[in-house]
Amino acid sequence: MKNLNRRTVSLGLALLAGTVGALPAWADTFPSKPIRIVVPFGAGGVADLTARTVAQKLSESLGQPVVIDNKPGAGGVGAGEAVAKADPDGHTLLLMSNGTAVSASLFKSLPFDAQRDFAPVSTLGYFDLAVLAAPNAPYKTMADLLAYAKANPGKLNVGTVNIGSTQNLAAELLKTRAGVDFLIVPFNGTPAVTTALRGGQIDVAVEILGPMMGQVTSKAVRPLAVLSDTRASQIPDVPTLMQSGVKDFDVSSWNALAAPAKTPKDVIARLNKEVQAALNHPDVKKKLYELNVEARGSSPEKLAELLATETKRWAEVIAKAGVPKL
Repeated sequence: MKNLNRRTVSLGLALLAGTVGALPAWADTFPSKPIRIVVPFGAGGVADLTARTVAQKLSESLGQPVVIDNKPGAGGVGAGEAVAKADPDGHTLLLMSNGTAVSASLFKSLPFDAQRDFAPVSTLGYFDLAVLAAPNAPYKTMADLLAYAKANPGKLNVGTVNIGSTQNLAAELLKTRAGVDFLIVPFNGTPAVTTALRGGQIDVAVEILGPMMGQVTSKAVRPLAVLSDTRASQIPDVPTLMQSGVKDFDVSSWNALAAPAKTPKDVIARLNKEVQAALNHPDVKKKLYELNVEARGSSPEKLAELLATETKRWAEVIAKAGVPKL
């Protein structure tokens, strides 16, 4: 009887082991329902259109609808909180940006820690910022502008969008790296910056290049330099700030996807694989290029490094500029 019981138990354990081994991994059953990408910006902007372009291709490859949920406002806090508290099953994702890194130092408190409460998936794309002047401005190059700023401390007016934005903080960083002093004038949005620049209320602007390309193409504004470490493909004749004599200056705006922390690693790996495939698709590359976005994916580990580096850099800029916390 004892031998029979032992044989029965052994057989039961073997069957159980076989059953467990046959159970599908998370990635084999994922996705089991529609995927939601929470976007901390309004519909129609570059970030929103980037997310929608990638989402369409992901929907095709994953076999489930991938829907965009716009939650603009409050510096992306509401969007981030919604994803941080979502089930960690890969069906709710956050469109991260360099604004996510900035928020860590810009707000007195946040309901999440971006480096702790999210599982990075991949970057999606990068887009350039530029220093732009009116066509009749006396400075024709960035060297001219910096020479004027050094000879006339505090007299140059530089327009950006809201305090704490990437454009605004990039202008603050320019003051430090170039060793010049100028007045930064914040506006509520790109249209207001453009109107002020063309109307002569500001001398130059620091703005994302994409929304300004129409103005550049029509020669309503003149780009003096781009802020990344390589020239923009849309305006290859325009030098970078580093080529214009400003050392150690490389600022781009970027978007990425992240899931809630504790999302299974095989689900993250599946998402990363599909995002890479989407970004390498010719149709997606073309659409993003038309938005002035460079399609560029990454590993989850590289995205984590990017977020950590950006968080540290902008914390230093915010502290040095004395930007008040929100």
